[in-house]
Amino acid sequence: ADQLATGHYVRVLQRDGRYLLAKAHSAHKDQSYFLFTLTQDQLSRVCFPLGEMDKDQVRIKASELGLSVAGKSDSQDICFIPDGDYIGFLEGQMGTEDRSGEIVHVGGQVLGRHAGTYRYTVGQRRGLGLAWTEPLFVVRIDAAQRQVVVGERRYLDVSELVVSDCNWIIAEPSEPLRCRVRIRYRHREAPATVTVLGEGRCKVVFDEPEKGITPGQAAVFYEDDLVLGGGWIA
Repeated sequence: ADQLATGHYVRVLQRDGRYLLAKAHSAHKDQSYFLFTLTQDQLSRVCFPLGEMDKDQVRIKASELGLSVAGKSDSQDICFIPDGDYIGFLEGQMGTEDRSGEIVHVGGQVLGRHAGTYRYTVGQRRGLGLAWTEPLFVVRIDAAQRQVVVGERRYLDVSELVVSDCNWIIAEPSEPLRCRVRIRYRHREAPATVTVLGEGRCKVVFDEPEKGITPGQAAVFYEDDLVLGGGWIA
């Protein structure tokens, strides 16, 4: 095939002989955060017809074409987990092996036990079942040691991070780059300085500390509507 069309809400632009990835016209539906890994070759062969449309326009067009999905409700979950039961899905894939472990305060005190680290996310407060003098949050997850590390809100503050397997949609910068960085889908972008370290790694230093930074999540670099690049939080 010469080209591939997908239903992602995002746009491809061309400027000075280079393909650029831009946010969708509909900010609410924008999915550019997920596509930062696209290469120049891939961007040259893909098209996103929904990028200039909002959901209502898509429904009208689908109805005009007689498509049965025109009135289908929006999906808010992972497409292959329609009921939203992520824990049940993971347990079905992993089997019955015991994955329980300790819930530990950042100071080293064991506060309780958990049924599996996959049940928790960094920044989580609800559902910990712990009694403490202040509200506690998941600060870190150590899957190898089967530990969920918790602490007070201040322990969520992170001023810098390193990302690996960086992909640049613009030309890789040779100097520190001022931009805005998004660390989660739907999360607000935060002003930061990105410095290339080499071997696919970059250092991100935020102007103000960010909370709930999670290894394995994407950190995506933006300038206005353009995706500059991104990588995986180490």
